[in-house]
Amino acid sequence: MADVRVKICGIRRAEDLAAAVAARAAYVGLNFFPKSPRFVTLAEARALALAAPEGLCKVALVVDAEDAALDAIIEAMPLDMLQLHGKESPDRVAEIKVRYGLPVMKAVGVADEGDLAAVLDYSLVADQILVDAKAPKGAALPGGNGLAFDWRLVAQRRWLRPWMLAGGLTAANVAEAIRLTNARQVDVSSGVESAPGVKDAAKIAAFAQAAFAPAVPVLR
Repeated sequence: MADVRVKICGIRRAEDLAAAVAARAAYVGLNFFPKSPRFVTLAEARALALAAPEGLCKVALVVDAEDAALDAIIEAMPLDMLQLHGKESPDRVAEIKVRYGLPVMKAVGVADEGDLAAVLDYSLVADQILVDAKAPKGAALPGGNGLAFDWRLVAQRRWLRPWMLAGGLTAANVAEAIRLTNARQVDVSSGVESAPGVKDAAKIAAFAQAAFAPAVPVLR
């Protein structure tokens, strides 16, 4: 197995968790953004978090959440990481890290080279960076839209913190994305669904198998 770590984001059911575990995912994401078709309630997320095996990183995805909402999430269940997927400033990222004492992953939307400066800015305060496709103007969701960006923008990039590639990844393209970018971590949500918010166990297995396949970096 290649040294690639897979995150299955937006799990909502016990069978989604089981499929992620069977596929040897390193992370699972619990989505607390109410507008998302992958949204889970505190009770649903707690049941999943408690059922997750030891060693599986449980990530809470939030979008511009206030402290009260974060307090409720943290108090309700055991978590290993917070994923900030909104317009949180570097100062807010640092504040959340101090308040909750959990590793923080900050999502940065990328559409062109000008967006990469933000990756460096957030690398100074976040523990990890999620490099995602920038949501279209007016989109209801900040991520999980099934859109990819030009991977050549991040090919062979080195940043101050570990980073994860996201945006439009599927079993059909993840191996190529890894070869091109040399990403060591990949995130998928809509790419392993049969309908919005409905994970497909076969697609999860196929995605992980493709991601774990030996990959030779492409130098451009």
